[in-house]
Amino acid sequence: MSTKPKDGTDIAAGLLLMAAAGFFGWQTTGLEIGTSLRMGPGYFPMVLSGILFLLGLIVFLRAFGREDDEPFGKVAWRGILFILPAPIFFGLTVRGLGFVPALFLTTLIASQASMRMRPLAALILAVTVTILSTLIFSYGLGLPFRRFGPWVQF
Repeated sequence: MSTKPKDGTDIAAGLLLMAAAGFFGWQTTGLEIGTSLRMGPGYFPMVLSGILFLLGLIVFLRAFGREDDEPFGKVAWRGILFILPAPIFFGLTVRGLGFVPALFLTTLIASQASMRMRPLAALILAVTVTILSTLIFSYGLGLPFRRFGPWVQF
């Protein structure tokens, strides 16, 4: 097994992830952590910081992997350009549009990440996800959110 890094990208990415985890973990030190059964406001951010640090450590250590490891393939830019904005769109529109239209449009946006997704299949997927999510979260769990917001006039 070789201990010589093949590329500095993985080393930099791993160190950057660990630094971000350290920063976010440090930000939670002023918050009450609590326990697993009685979580404080800092519990979940601290756990996420720990997971991010471990992922960064894994990326960093894999930079020193075997020489016959497969190289990193091409970046799926289409997926990145549609998947990343979808939850941001949902977060920005759920109060104005309401849960049902925001989720429907978010699913349509995210479905475009695949080049194999056809318009009819995307529409069926969006309708199915919206119906199931509304049934589960609104009716089943009784979460108090508006199904249709003030931007949607009937």
